[in-house]
Amino acid sequence: MHDFKMYKERVGASVLEGIKFLADRVFQGVLAFHKNSEIPRKMSKYHPLSVTEKVENRRISQERIFVEKVTLKFKVFKILSNKYCNRRKRYAYACH
Repeated sequence: MHDFKMYKERVGASVLEGIKFLADRVFQGVLAFHKNSEIPRKMSKYHPLSVTEKVENRRISQERIFVEKVTLKFKVFKILSNKYCNRRKRYAYACH
């Protein structure tokens, strides 16, 4: 299932407005669901990004990279998709 589709179906309206939502370009329509969200600007062939927009994109990506790394670990260990069956001692290792 696509991440944005899952967000719309399961999480969308239940996220508090005070929480800052950092997303990548996949979540392009997230502003309709969550007003306090930031997505990077997209450049086109005829409209290049200004220096301030590039700096803003870099800031957003630097904040978002930590979440992306945690999500990667969840996907590698299939923590979110399957029931965790290993010893509880190793559960902390899988989440770090």
